[in-house]
Amino acid sequence: MRRISALFALAAVTGCGDAPPKDAKSAQDVGVAVPSATTVAHDPDRTRPPEPTGTTAGTATPPTPATPKRAYPPARPATIALVSGAADPSPEQRAVDAELKKGDEASEKGDLPAATKAYQAAQKLAPKKAAPLVGLARTKIAAVDLPMDFAVGKGNKVIADGARELKRALDMEPELGPAQVEYGRALLLLGDADKALAALKEGARLMPQEAEAQSALVVALLALGKGDEAVPPMTRAAELDPGSAARHGNLGTVLLMRGRVRDAIGEYEVQVALADGDPRAHSDLGTALLAQNEVERAIGELRRAIALDPKRATFHSNLGYAFQAKGQLKEAIAEYEAALKIDSKLVSAWINLATALSKDPTTRKKARDALETAKKLDPSDPRVRANLDELDALEKLQK
Repeated sequence: MRRISALFALAAVTGCGDAPPKDAKSAQDVGVAVPSATTVAHDPDRTRPPEPTGTTAGTATPPTPATPKRAYPPARPATIALVSGAADPSPEQRAVDAELKKGDEASEKGDLPAATKAYQAAQKLAPKKAAPLVGLARTKIAAVDLPMDFAVGKGNKVIADGARELKRALDMEPELGPAQVEYGRALLLLGDADKALAALKEGARLMPQEAEAQSALVVALLALGKGDEAVPPMTRAAELDPGSAARHGNLGTVLLMRGRVRDAIGEYEVQVALADGDPRAHSDLGTALLAQNEVERAIGELRRAIALDPKRATFHSNLGYAFQAKGQLKEAIAEYEAALKIDSKLVSAWINLATALSKDPTTRKKARDALETAKKLDPSDPRVRANLDELDALEKLQK
């Protein structure tokens, strides 16, 4: 299943730096941008959570109570099973199901050649059944290796061919839930929003107990800017698959997008409990804690993320933001510079560095240089213009 990073929901925490990522598929590499020197209202055109109630300069909000530890079952497979599920299958159907099961298991492991071989065997045994055709089309599309996002595969012949095969499968068996889900995913990649959403909703309706069908619908809703509708199916997915760190993390991100920060923190804590070795889980929790102004806890989580993955630029930039929120500018600048050594094109890190440097009149020229670099990298980012305006105001006051 696709993992939705917290940075998709929260590209910035307060102030005019709060422009959300323009491109959902790269959201986890966007980073948090700190507020500029003075707070300026900004109304981005993408859904984001409301401003946190605390401020970096004021009193922190009360700590969020930690989620009680509990035992979780193993995560369910992310690949939707194609076996018939018949209570008393015929010998012929059992043979087909055996091959479909092999294909599903190979798909789950990422072994696409083995999956293709198994689905081809199933199709040979049952050429008039839709399930083998769904498996083959699903595998073909997976081989393109694109992120599941709107229109990223527009014009791709392989995906278009796969979509046609899935439509043929649906013509054979319209009530086959996996076919609806895979068809919806293919249409989402191709950029057909209305038909994609209709197919994914139908797939979720046909398979109310299938967590991945609910999650697939959520990805489409978010990609199409329908965040309000995403909470119920994502909640349902996490309920159906409580042992999946990714589903709890995705629910946390959906909640964060709706401004339910405390609830999001609870889901991210479950994600960390299930996947303590995943640096992104700690980054997600740290990002949400920043939104709640729980800076000390955020620093701990972001440090843990860096310890697990020291080469992720956004982790360093976000830790720098946390230090800056605490007033530790020296440490903040060091983290921003570390981020830029890893990724010199990370716009949010240049903005963050500029806001820290602007605090000291002697380093405001460096702050302007950082903002000009950010402007060259992304001339359309509204945070850059807002911070440049505020730097102009500061320099006028200094004169």
